[in-house]
Amino acid sequence: MNLNRVFLLGRLTRDPELRSLPKGGQVADLGLAINRVYSTEGGGKKEDTTFVDVTLWGRQAEIAGQYLAKGRAVFIEGRLHLDAWDDRQTGQKRTRLKVICESLQFLPNRAETGKPSAAASVRAVAAVAPQPGYENDDRDVPF
Repeated sequence: MNLNRVFLLGRLTRDPELRSLPKGGQVADLGLAINRVYSTEGGGKKEDTTFVDVTLWGRQAEIAGQYLAKGRAVFIEGRLHLDAWDDRQTGQKRTRLKVICESLQFLPNRAETGKPSAAASVRAVAAVAPQPGYENDDRDVPF
């Protein structure tokens, strides 16, 4: 049995990079920064930031290109994907782990909520439908 599911809540590190595919579809790449605040042994607060590359396809890519910008808070549900390629300059094998977005939700900005964090406002988001082929059927839920 396998499970490949990722849930990320963070802010965009750059504007989405939207591209058109030869057959007419859209793809968007964006960077996401996810912060983690924790207490040290001495009682002080420390913050770590993780940077994640995310790819969106189809209508989600179009919507991201139209409405998202650097600094915007988003909630992303997706799956991990490993890209592999040969480096043109060195000829070495290269890999990169990224997230393929299957569901995107816009979170209110701090100015919109009047609160210091948008994390508490996840319930009040505008949802974007998942890409075609993504099964989100509640009929198999046993309760």
